[in-house]
Amino acid sequence: WFVLHSKTWPDVQQQFFNPDDFRESWPDVLSGFWLDIKMFLIAEVLILAFGLLVAVIRSLRGPAFFPLRALSVIYIDLFRGIPILLILFLLGFGVPALQLPGVPNDPLFWGVVSLVLSYAAYTAEVYRAGIDSVHESQRAAARSLGLTSFQTLRFVVLPQGIRRVIPPLLNDFIALQKETALVSVIGPIEAARQAQIYASKSFNFTSYVAAAVIFLAITIPLTRLTDHLVGRQRRRTGSGAIA
Repeated sequence: WFVLHSKTWPDVQQQFFNPDDFRESWPDVLSGFWLDIKMFLIAEVLILAFGLLVAVIRSLRGPAFFPLRALSVIYIDLFRGIPILLILFLLGFGVPALQLPGVPNDPLFWGVVSLVLSYAAYTAEVYRAGIDSVHESQRAAARSLGLTSFQTLRFVVLPQGIRRVIPPLLNDFIALQKETALVSVIGPIEAARQAQIYASKSFNFTSYVAAAVIFLAITIPLTRLTDHLVGRQRRRTGSGAIA
């Protein structure tokens, strides 16, 4: 009521919620969103694989693996400590400027690489939390059955650990799906950039609302799926019985 009765609400409505501008900008914004989906799907697969590799390396035991564990810790600390926007600038503009032979100069490529490097660091820590949550007795039982350390990790620890961290992983991917829009700062024309292009031509910001609606159409179902999985996991483990 407070907003709708503001004296400037008609002007704001015209600038942000104009039906004609919404219909006109929608096709271009939607076409740009397919690039967001493409980046998201490619990056998600690579993040899952690379993050798991880093988590496994960090979970290796024994003094012989200390150099590998140290490298994984350095990588995680480095890419969790740098904002993803700076990573995009450093890789998207810095690497092509070197003009190295055989190195791609496509900003879309470096945008995906930046997303993978940044989110894999967070995903590795989520995986590691799942690995560490597996009770030590599981490892001991597997070793008593004659499994090697690698077989114990592959067939006993990882299946249980990954299953426990599926909801947190989905939360990370919801954030990833939104942050694909940041790749536009180095050139690729995705949904947010298409909205910006339309706004710069029409001097109307309704196209940003159109982009927001498209992102919401993806993030809300993913959020509800995450809630469903969390609830199912609680029921399975019995942790929700007290509540």
